[in-house]
Amino acid sequence: MKSISVDGRTIGPGERTFVIAEIGVNHDGEVERALQLVNQARDAGADAVKLQLFSADRLVTPGAQTAAYQKSVGASDQADLLRRYELKCDDVERIFDRARVAGLVPIATPFSPEDVFVIEQFEVPILKIASPDCVNKVLLDRAAKSNRPMIISTGAATLDEIQMCCSWLDSWQIESALMHCVSSYPTPIGQAQLGWIRELSERFNRMVGYSDHTTELSAGALAVACGATIVEKHLTWNRFASGPDHSASADPTQFRVYVDMIRQAEAMLGVGAKRPLEIEADVRKLSRQSLVAARRIHRNSRVEIGDLTVRRPGTGICASRVDEIVGTHTMRTIEAGESIDLTMLRRTASDAA
Repeated sequence: MKSISVDGRTIGPGERTFVIAEIGVNHDGEVERALQLVNQARDAGADAVKLQLFSADRLVTPGAQTAAYQKSVGASDQADLLRRYELKCDDVERIFDRARVAGLVPIATPFSPEDVFVIEQFEVPILKIASPDCVNKVLLDRAAKSNRPMIISTGAATLDEIQMCCSWLDSWQIESALMHCVSSYPTPIGQAQLGWIRELSERFNRMVGYSDHTTELSAGALAVACGATIVEKHLTWNRFASGPDHSASADPTQFRVYVDMIRQAEAMLGVGAKRPLEIEADVRKLSRQSLVAARRIHRNSRVEIGDLTVRRPGTGICASRVDEIVGTHTMRTIEAGESIDLTMLRRTASDAA
């Protein structure tokens, strides 16, 4: 499973989880608010910030209906809704410059081939493709020509559609990762389906992250425990503000907790194969049990199972080796309760002492 290199950072298994603060349209079309959110993403410990770059006129046809979560904020026409959140090129440049100064990776989601051109002008190092566009070959083909790694969300997609998308990416030789995502805003706990992270990784043999639309602060950490190498979460200035994504977002205080919980999950996951740890050595030695004489065993006697018992500490012969000890002969008398030692034994009665 290949890692992705972005701005000198490696994203992949065994690496620090790449946390994306999704500003999206939570700036409400105000550049100063977007700049503030960049600073708050930095303060919360995020690795990257992401904007959605689009033109309402290029994205939707006139009169296009709105989704339920968009209607809930009073929108009846997609184009009218989206125009509120368009950013001017100069504003986008300011936001991305602020991200770089803050030490964050700038990421953008294009929604049309023309948007990719805009992203290229700002030298954004990685593209995020929204869930509806994992089947948009026209957009994906243009994005691939930018020769940038891509992160593709898979909300509401079938496995066949994801396979088709992966086949295109492989044919274009583009570094990529999938994002498990549920396209519901907010996503109920019982519909988060975090187990799909591992399924997608195994089925498509590539990194899988999680684009989180729940309101649960533990969701990112749980996703990491399920194998996510990237976690994306909407960041807002106010969860109760009017707008399509605010209610499924985390405010700055919540986002800091969210990232802290991800870092705790990383630490708890650990690295490498199962093995005794150094911090376990003392307990391993003292709490394991060794073979001990259950009664007096006279010299030159054959050791029987009834001659043996087990007691702490585990500094003698491990109880797992009991079959090796039964049938040996004693070289001296062993008193009851005495720890068995190989120097006390010989293989047969006729062996020389």
